[in-house]
Amino acid sequence: MSQTTLTSATARTAGPGLDGTPRRRRLLGSRIQPGLLLSWLVLGIVTLWVIAPGLFTSQSATSGTAREKLLPPGGGHLLGTDELGRDLFSRIVHGSVHSVSGALVAVAVGLIVGTFLGLLAGSVGGITDSVVMRIVDVLLSIPGLLLSLSIIIILGFGTVNAAIAVGIGSVASFARLSRSEVLRVRRSDFVEAAFGSGGTFAAVLRRHILPNSAGPVLALVALQFGSAILAISTLGFLGYGAPPPTPEWGLLIAEGRSYLATAWWLTTYPGLVVVAVVLSTNRISHSVRKVQP
Repeated sequence: MSQTTLTSATARTAGPGLDGTPRRRRLLGSRIQPGLLLSWLVLGIVTLWVIAPGLFTSQSATSGTAREKLLPPGGGHLLGTDELGRDLFSRIVHGSVHSVSGALVAVAVGLIVGTFLGLLAGSVGGITDSVVMRIVDVLLSIPGLLLSLSIIIILGFGTVNAAIAVGIGSVASFARLSRSEVLRVRRSDFVEAAFGSGGTFAAVLRRHILPNSAGPVLALVALQFGSAILAISTLGFLGYGAPPPTPEWGLLIAEGRSYLATAWWLTTYPGLVVVAVVLSTNRISHSVRKVQP
């Protein structure tokens, strides 16, 4: 074989460059999606708001100056002030603690309870599966907002109770998905081989079934986090969440609706924050689902 033929064959095998580095760079570059990066940026900023709100604003979120009421955005108040002279940006930043923490509680409740029920139904089967799935069917037949309102009436008002109510409403989704994934993985050859080699049910469940069925459930976590933000904000808007003067996002929108004609920023900016967070979590959830095998 001539030197020229050998060189071209090597180039075809390795791609541009003998070590394939340019090809790898192109592949990595093609995976960089501006929308996904923006979504992570939004969630990163909101996370910093929750962890250290004092880094972003030094103004009080619950007290203001009467002579500065309903000031438009600009000057000493980036997003303007409300009817009591309180800085709106400060209230949005500090309100992230209540909205985001409530969403985390809701997702944790749905994930833990729903995954346990789905795992129980998919792994045990039989009458246990039938009973659990009938409970799931009942939960799915009730609209989420109506179910949350019913639970809040029993538990009482407040951010924590609203989060628990929203979490219970998401149990059915986690249970149904986790059950389907457990059933899919249980039929796999490597699981049958693990049982055939003497593995106990608990060991196979821990080492093989759970790790290989967790991917779609994690994608649902991201999706449910955005839904929980929206649901908790809705409950706050209706007056079933945190009481005033707590700067919860849904409550901020509700308080500003009386001033839509004269102070549009009171509802617009909190609403944009809620929309941005929900869209960001949905985008991240979509990207997680795409990388699942």
